[in-house]
Amino acid sequence: MHGSHSHQHGSSTRAFATITLVNLAYTALEAGYGFATDSLALLSDALHNFGDVLGLGLAWGAAALARRRPTERHTYGWRRATLLSPLANATLLIAFSGALTWEALRRLGAPPQIPGMPVIVVAAIGIVVNLGAAWFVRDGHANDLNRRGAFLHLVADAAVSLAAVLAGMGMLWLGWSWLDPVTALLVGAVVAIGAFALLRDSFNATMDAVPDSIDQAAVQAFLAGQPGVTAVHHLHIWALGSDEIAMTAHLVRGEADDHDAFLAAVAHGLEERFGIQHPTLQIERSGACGQDAHAEAVHRH
Repeated sequence: MHGSHSHQHGSSTRAFATITLVNLAYTALEAGYGFATDSLALLSDALHNFGDVLGLGLAWGAAALARRRPTERHTYGWRRATLLSPLANATLLIAFSGALTWEALRRLGAPPQIPGMPVIVVAAIGIVVNLGAAWFVRDGHANDLNRRGAFLHLVADAAVSLAAVLAGMGMLWLGWSWLDPVTALLVGAVVAIGAFALLRDSFNATMDAVPDSIDQAAVQAFLAGQPGVTAVHHLHIWALGSDEIAMTAHLVRGEADDHDAFLAAVAHGLEERFGIQHPTLQIERSGACGQDAHAEAVHRH
C-alpha cells in the first residue's frame, strides 16, 4: 500500500512540475508580447494564466509535501501549508485584476490600434499549451481532487485563450479595436470571480471549516447508524491539506466489546463514502465524556 501511494505521489509531483514550468514559460512569453503590442487582451490572459500557474504551483507543492513524513513537532506533516498560500495568491490576483479592469475602462473611450496577428498567434499557442497540459494530468483526475482542480483550470484557460484569439480576429479583419479592452474586461471579471472564490475557500479551510465536499449531517447519520452506537457527539471535520480530510468524534456504544473490528469497519466506511482518510474515534460506554474510566480512544488511518 505505502509503495503504491508513494509512486502515485511521485507521478503527481512530476506531472505538476512539468505543467507548472511549461505554463510559467508561456505566461512570460504572453506577457512580453502583451507589453510589446500594448494589448490588454494578451496582458489580461497572461494574468489569468499567471494565477493558474500559482495554483498549479500549489498543487505541485501539495503533491511534494504529501511525501514528507510527519515529525514529533509536525505530527500531521506540512499539509496545511498548502491552505495558507492561496490567501496571498487570491489577494494578489484581485489587485492585478482591479488594475487591468481600470486600464480597460480608461481605454474604452479611445481604444488604441492593436496589431491583431500577434494577439491571434500568441493566444493560439496558449490554447495548445493549456490543452496539452490538461491532457498531461487527465489520468486519475476523476478521483484525485488535486488533479481534477488542475485539469478544470487548464481547460478554462484554453477557453479564455480562445476568446483572445477571436478578439484578435475581430481587430485584424474588422478593425474593431474596442475588442481589446472589452476582452480584458471579460477576462478580468473571470479572474476576479475565481480569486474571490479562492479567497473564500482558503479562508474557510484555514479556519477549519467543514470541507465543501463533506455533508456533516450525513457523516453524523452514518456514525449514528453503526452497530451498537446510541449517541454521537463532539463531531469535528476539517481539511489537513488540499486533498486530505480529518475527523474526530465521540461514539457512545454501551457494553459492546468488539471495538477493534468496529473501528476498522467504520474507518473504512468513512473513507469509502466520504473520503475521510484520518478519522479519530473515541468509544464511550456511558456518554459521560472525560469521566468514564472505560472510555477508549483509538486513532485509525
